[in-house]
Amino acid sequence: MRIPALDTSASGTEVRDGGPGSGAAGPLPPGAGGPLDGLDLFGDGFVRDPYPWLDLLRSQAPVHHDAGTGLWLVSRHQDIRRVLLDPATFRPDNAQHAVTPLPVAVLRVLARAGFQLPPALANNGTDSHPGLRRVVTRFFNARRVAEAVPVIERLAAELLEVARARIDADGEYDLFTSFAHVLPCRVLMELLGVHDVDPGTLIRWSDASLELFWGRPTPDRQLELAERAGEFHRWLTTTVRTGKATADSFIGALARHRLPDGTPLDPQTAVAACFFVFIAGQSTTGQLIATVLRRALSEPGLWPRVAQEEEAAGAWVEEVLRREPPVTTWRRVVARPVELGGARLPAGAQLLLMLMGSGSDPEVFTDPERMCPHRANIRHHLAFGTGRHRCPGASLARTEAAVALRAAARGLPKARLVAGAKGPPMLGLLSFRAPLRVAVAESRFNG
Repeated sequence: MRIPALDTSASGTEVRDGGPGSGAAGPLPPGAGGPLDGLDLFGDGFVRDPYPWLDLLRSQAPVHHDAGTGLWLVSRHQDIRRVLLDPATFRPDNAQHAVTPLPVAVLRVLARAGFQLPPALANNGTDSHPGLRRVVTRFFNARRVAEAVPVIERLAAELLEVARARIDADGEYDLFTSFAHVLPCRVLMELLGVHDVDPGTLIRWSDASLELFWGRPTPDRQLELAERAGEFHRWLTTTVRTGKATADSFIGALARHRLPDGTPLDPQTAVAACFFVFIAGQSTTGQLIATVLRRALSEPGLWPRVAQEEEAAGAWVEEVLRREPPVTTWRRVVARPVELGGARLPAGAQLLLMLMGSGSDPEVFTDPERMCPHRANIRHHLAFGTGRHRCPGASLARTEAAVALRAAARGLPKARLVAGAKGPPMLGLLSFRAPLRVAVAESRFNG
C-alpha cells in the first residue's frame, strides 16, 4: 500500500545518543564516525540546544550524512541558498514525506480516510506550481496583510483580556496554549473564510499532522495521530467537494482555478493545497509567536521597549527569525549527480537544509549568537526559504508576530517569565521547533 507523499523509503530509524567529540574536518561519508557520530536530530540535547551541533556541522561537515534519518544535512548558508535557487537539480518532491516510516496499520487508517497529498505547493516541482502559488499569494499579499492588522489586533486584545483575568485569578498564565497558538488560527480562519470548524479542532488536526509526518512517534502514537490527520483530510475533502465555499474564499478560489492545460483543478490537489496552507498558516506562525514572546521576555529591558517603540517589535521578530526560526529545516531530493559543499551526491540523495543553522553562519552574520535587531543585512536569513518556493505567507507571519508581541507587551506590561528548572518543554520535530509553554506572571505577585 502506498499513498502519494507518504513514501518513507529513504528514511531510517536508527538513532544514537551522545555529544560532539573531535575528529578530522571535511564531509563525512556514511559510517565514517567522527565528531558528529552522536548527533540525534530528535534527541533532547539537540532540541534544547542545537547551536553547538549546527556550528560543528558548518565547520566540520557542511554536507553530512546522518545515519539516523538517512538524510544529508546541508548547513552552510551559501549551499542552502544554492539548493533553494535550483529546483531543477534539487527537487521539492520529498518535502512532505513522512520522516518516520508508517506501519501498514497506520497506512490503512489513512487510506480509509482517502488521505493523499499529490504535488500542490511545498512538494510541487511541476508546471502547475506557479499557478497554484498565485492563488495562495492573492490571499497573503501586502494589501490583504495590511487590511488584516485590525483583525489581528482585535483578536489579540480578546485573548489578552482572558490572560489578564487568569493572571489575576490564578497568579500565572500560559501564553502559548491560549494566545500564541490560538491567535494565528483565528486570523487564518477569518482571512480564508473558514466558518464551519472551531479553532481548537483545527489546531488539534494541524498539530497531529505535523507530528505524524515530521516527528518520531511510537507506532501506537502514529495510529492516534493518523486518526486525527484523517479527520482533517476528510473535513477538507468534504469542504472542497460540496462546492458551498463562497466565491471570495480561499477554497472558492481553488475551485475556480485552472491548470496549465486549461482543465479545472482536481479536488485531491485542492485538498493538498488547503492541507499545507492551513498548517503553515497557523501552526508555524503560532510557534514563531511563542518563540518571539519567550525571547523578548528573557531580554533585559526589551519588553517595555516593544510596547513603546512602534518599530521595535518588527525588528525583534526579524532577529528571532534569523536565530531561532520555527521552521528549522526543509527537505529536497537530488535529481542528478552533483557536488555540493565538497560532497559528491548521487541522484536520489535526500537533503535536509538546516535553515536554523544558516541564520547563524558567521560568513553572513557578524556575531551570530548575539541578538541584534537592527542588523544591516537581517533580511538575508533563510527562515522563509528563497526562490520559487519561498513561503507565500511570510509577510503575514511577520506581521502577526509583531502585532502579537506589541499587544502582549502593552496589555501585560508587568509580565515576567515563570522560570522552570529545565526551561519549557520544546516542540522537537524534524522541521519545527518552539517552546510549548510560555508561562507568565506579573512582577507584583513576587513583590
